[in-house]
Amino acid sequence: MSTMVVSAYKGVIDSVLAKLRELMGGDMCANLIGVSSRDILFLRDELPAMSALLEKLDDAEELDSETKNWRNQVREMTYDIEDCIDDFSNNITSVDAKTGFLYKASQFLKTCRAHLEAAWQIKELKTRLQEINERRKRYKVGHYISNTTSVTVDPRISAFYKETAGLVGIDSPKRELTKLVMDEETQLKVMSIVGFGGLGKTTLASQVYREVGVQFNCKAFVSVSQKPDMVRLLTSLLLQLKQHPSHACGVQELIDNLREYLMDKRYFIVVDDLWDVPSWNIITCAFPQNNQHSRVIITTRHGDVARTCSSDHGSINNMKPLSAQNSRELFFNRIFGSKDYCPSYLEEVSCKILKKCGGLPLAIVTVASILACQPTRLKEEWEYIQSSLATNKFARKSTLEDMMQILELSYKSLPHHLKACFLYLGAYPEDCVISKVDLIKRWVAEGFVSHSPGQDAWVVAESYFNELVNRSMIQLPYQGYYNEVSHCKVHDMMLDMILMRCKEDNFISVIQDPRAAIEVQDKIRRLTIDLNGAMGDTMDMNITRKVSQVRSLGVFGGSKWIPPLLEFKFLRVLFLEFFLREMIIDLTGINQLSQLRYLKVECKECLMDGDIPSQVSIVLPSQIRRLQHLETLELPWVSECSIPSISGIIDLPRLTHLVLRQHKGGLPDGIRKLKSLRTLHGFNLPVSSLENIDALGELTSLADLSLHCGKQDTKSTTPGWMTALSCSIEKLGNLKGLYVRSNSPSCCADAMSSWFSPPFLNLEKLDLLDWTFSKVPRWIGQLHSLRELALGGKKILQEDVSMIGTMLPFLTHLSLRIVTCNIAVKESRIMIEGSIGFAALRFFCFDSNRMSHLEFGVGAMPQLKRLLLALDPWEWDEATPVGLKHLLYLEEIRVLTASTAVASAGSESMNGKSALVKGVFHDAANALQSRPAFTVLPRIRSLSDHVNCCKINMETVACK
Repeated sequence: MSTMVVSAYKGVIDSVLAKLRELMGGDMCANLIGVSSRDILFLRDELPAMSALLEKLDDAEELDSETKNWRNQVREMTYDIEDCIDDFSNNITSVDAKTGFLYKASQFLKTCRAHLEAAWQIKELKTRLQEINERRKRYKVGHYISNTTSVTVDPRISAFYKETAGLVGIDSPKRELTKLVMDEETQLKVMSIVGFGGLGKTTLASQVYREVGVQFNCKAFVSVSQKPDMVRLLTSLLLQLKQHPSHACGVQELIDNLREYLMDKRYFIVVDDLWDVPSWNIITCAFPQNNQHSRVIITTRHGDVARTCSSDHGSINNMKPLSAQNSRELFFNRIFGSKDYCPSYLEEVSCKILKKCGGLPLAIVTVASILACQPTRLKEEWEYIQSSLATNKFARKSTLEDMMQILELSYKSLPHHLKACFLYLGAYPEDCVISKVDLIKRWVAEGFVSHSPGQDAWVVAESYFNELVNRSMIQLPYQGYYNEVSHCKVHDMMLDMILMRCKEDNFISVIQDPRAAIEVQDKIRRLTIDLNGAMGDTMDMNITRKVSQVRSLGVFGGSKWIPPLLEFKFLRVLFLEFFLREMIIDLTGINQLSQLRYLKVECKECLMDGDIPSQVSIVLPSQIRRLQHLETLELPWVSECSIPSISGIIDLPRLTHLVLRQHKGGLPDGIRKLKSLRTLHGFNLPVSSLENIDALGELTSLADLSLHCGKQDTKSTTPGWMTALSCSIEKLGNLKGLYVRSNSPSCCADAMSSWFSPPFLNLEKLDLLDWTFSKVPRWIGQLHSLRELALGGKKILQEDVSMIGTMLPFLTHLSLRIVTCNIAVKESRIMIEGSIGFAALRFFCFDSNRMSHLEFGVGAMPQLKRLLLALDPWEWDEATPVGLKHLLYLEEIRVLTASTAVASAGSESMNGKSALVKGVFHDAANALQSRPAFTVLPRIRSLSDHVNCCKINMETVACK
């Protein structure tokens, strides 16, 4: 039997039925004071019929108001029944025979009270159910029909996105806009692209940005949204310009920093999705009039905004719908993979569908995706879609309402099991880039994923994600940088439709102020609080019964405000996001959240600005053994974790993902009990016992393992830990990601060199950059699925690089660190050219003081976007890598030098060395045809940390 799943249209009926059966079969029902088993049987027997009817209603075209009201009452009642059962189960605790008399008496009274409360609630719920049932009969609520298989990402989807982004109907407006951007006018020009959502404004702006951006000194692409957080927006702008604020800044200081940096530069900025003039009045202050041929493009839905922005030395581009021919090309290419092919029997209905789409790219893509995902090409199915779009009511609506109707149709066409997953995207703020991994974890925690015994819930959830991609319900922001699908976004019009449905189904409530929660009419089941830069730290949140029922809570924004966790006893998912460098996050209340399945704290300031250490500490309760349902515990991107409860982690039987920020302590005793672990990050290896390191080999479900070697004295180091680790890793055949960090790059990794054949042949990411191999192991060439590789070695030879390039065809990220320089020049020289592979590489890091020993030949790394070079100015050979001109599509060169501590010790001589580094590489970058951005940064963290920050920034830019 498959697991019971939570859905948008019928709430938690399936879950409640399972719990009622469990209640009837156990001792709890017999001990319920004041209630008969007949009451529970009545609930159990009535709900399946209601569940079947709700499923039929969800497939209906239209529901009258009475039917909608009945549906909503049933759905809300199922939530209340589950809360009642969970609350009762939580209050029934067994008492240890060794405890004292007073404690036993206290627990007995607590248990009696729980029985009486549950009995009263069950009687009340039975009465409610009878009334709802009578109402159904009285109003004759009635009739209508789906299936799930494992889904992979449609192989045409990448080409499809490139088509919509670059080819169909965009050539002419792109030529016109490019001509305006590149004209001879020296004064700053602001060009506006105006049109309603879905016409392709962002697509046009991004195409021009990519094509001509390399011809400017600096460039950036920022999205504004309806209620912009100006601090976040301006900080993002600074970071894209490779400027890192040294401290938390206000709006005025950020504007001053931007003006100072841009004053003498030719800059190109795209401001996407601008909604109002007041926002523009703030943003435009950051753009100096400097007579350097600088350009700004804004996209907006509002003509008055466009006229204001482009009033001086600007132009306005009114977006037009696609022509009939371009509409056909886009439509047929999405469905059939060819812009010219359509079976003759579908020609007529295709014309009618396209006429209804009105040349709107988003509408065409949405409807085409519905049809493309149907297993057969039946004319009747196409006619059904066409008739759904062509109702009289629909035909009278405006174009914008037409679009919403089309988007609504795409939602209705989803299989039942996908609807809740799709609506859950409404829990994220506008323009948010959503991690696929995090989204899947939250789906599982919420109970949206149905899977049969033997099926992996995480694999099924990924199949759900892929199906939403195939249906074009979500967008892929990093398509140009990665072959894998790692993140997603939601088009703002699609998000509008999602939030409309969420409100109608009471699925998710979104507010900007915690105090606004009391204004929501219904009980809140899932709550997102988007503080959007609010600075108040002590905002009150009135906890009424409507709010206390929340089972999912997400807090986004820059405030220090933390919700009153003890008030949310039914909470299953808790996500807290902060944008601050200094604060204490008190989570001691989570031990009372017995239903908690997912807990993640994220400090985005650390993520956005990796060169500036943060001072954030998290305080957890003294023990967390009560969290028996917890699946995900993630506390990344914080500098310190106060975790006295670490030993209690091993008593959490469902813990699947455990992510800490380089915890100073070793692996917890008894870690072998965590058989469900798939992700383990952050423990200190040298201070771990050999028994616990050996136990890692028993955690055979591990797919993602990241450990580190923190600073420690000889006394605290466990002898033989490296050999023990090597033996354990050999047993982990399901590994896809392996990262072992170290604060001492001199650590020898030769214990792993002896593997004749690595056990984890499906490994996709391997990071041993902080370790030093005497020679590069040959087994690395057998990891044919590898996409990211980071290695350190005493020497890395031409044959090693050739092996990596030819044997690892999917590699997109490569980092190499060479320790020894006292070998023959001929032996140490590395030549990279087209014949030795690296066809997919986007990111390359090279750490060596002999830069002249690295040479790029014709055809080398044809897709490389970012080059990170690390060196010590005192040992550097005062050269750049040879043949940089062959990296034709390079977008950025970043150079890491000695740390700020070393720099201050060297005073004037060190400043001279730094100036020399900057001058040599600046000249080299300016000489390249692609005109890559260039930055010199001090190395104040480990190379691994800098590489990760570089990749994160790369994702941010790619998203923009």
